Amino acid sequence: MSTTIADAPHPLAPDIAGLEPLTTMRSRWPMIIGAMLTIAMVVGLGRELLGSGLAGLNRAVPTDPAFYLAFTLLYFSAPTGDWIIFRRLWGIPLIGGMIALVKKRIANEVVFGYSGEAYFYAWARSRARMVAAPFGAVKDVSILSAIAGNMITLVLFAFAVPLGYKLLSSAGYLNGVLGSIAIVMCTSLPFLIFSKRVFSLPRGTLWWVFMIHCLRLIVGSTFIAFAWHFALPTVPVGMWLFLTAARLLVSRLPLVPNKDLLFANFAILLIGQDQELSEMLALTAAMQLLFHVALIAMFGLYELAKRKKAA
Repeated sequence: MSTTIADAPHPLAPDIAGLEPLTTMRSRWPMIIGAMLTIAMVVGLGRELLGSGLAGLNRAVPTDPAFYLAFTLLYFSAPTGDWIIFRRLWGIPLIGGMIALVKKRIANEVVFGYSGEAYFYAWARSRARMVAAPFGAVKDVSILSAIAGNMITLVLFAFAVPLGYKLLSSAGYLNGVLGSIAIVMCTSLPFLIFSKRVFSLPRGTLWWVFMIHCLRLIVGSTFIAFAWHFALPTVPVGMWLFLTAARLLVSRLPLVPNKDLLFANFAILLIGQDQELSEMLALTAAMQLLFHVALIAMFGLYELAKRKKAA
C-alpha cells in the first residue's frame, strides 16, 4: 500500500510539557542531520573546486548541442530512477523528492560513500507522516542498487575480459580484476542467501525495485555513450556503448588501484585518439562537478524563496 510523505506537526500533550526540550530535540534530529550533510556537500564541492576539478572546462568543448542534452539526461537518470522507486513506495512529490535525491547523489560523490543514503533517510524521516519508519525501505533500495550493479558487472565481465585479457595482463591488472570479481560475488551472496532476514519489503516489490535499478544502469550507460559519440563523432556509437560497459565494469572493481587510468588505457587501445579522448574524459568529469555546484546553489535559492514566501 502506497503512503504519502508530508510535513506533520508533533503536538505535545499537556501532561508531558516538561519534556518539551527532549521531545523537540528528538523531533528535530533528522533536520539537524540533513543540515550537517548539506554543509558537508558544500565543503566537499569547495574542496573539489580548489583541487582544479573544473580544469577540464579549459579544454576544447563539443559544439554539438546533442552532447549537452545527452549529458543532462545522463546526470538525472540516477535520481529519476530513485524517484520512480520511492514514488511507488511512499508517494514522494516530484520537486521536493527530486531535490532530495539529487542531493543524495551529490553527497555520495563528494562527501563519502552512503552519506547520501543517510541524508535521504533524514529527509524522509523529517517529513514522515504515514511513513513512520523509512529506514527499511531506504536500506532495501540501497542494497538492491548495489546488487544490481554487481550483477551487471558480472555479466559485463564475461564479455569484456576475453577482449581485454592482453591489456589486463600487460598492465598488471589481471590478478586485481579477478580478485575484485570474487569480492563482488561474495558481497552479493549473503544478501541473496539471507534475503528473508535482510529485506523488509515484499518479494514482488523487491524484484520491481531490482529491475528499475538494472534499467537505470542500462539507460545511464546508453546516455553517456551517446554523449561521448556526439563529442567524438568519428568513433561509432557501438564502440562507445562497449566502452561504457567497460567503464561500468572498471568502476566496481575494489582491488584495482587506478580505475580511471585502466579505463583510459583500455579506451585508447581500442579507439586511439589519446589526446582527444583524455580531453573528453576530463571535460565529462568537470561538467559533472559543475552540475553539482550549480544545482546545490539553485536548491539553496529555492529553499530561501520558500522560506520568504512562508514568512
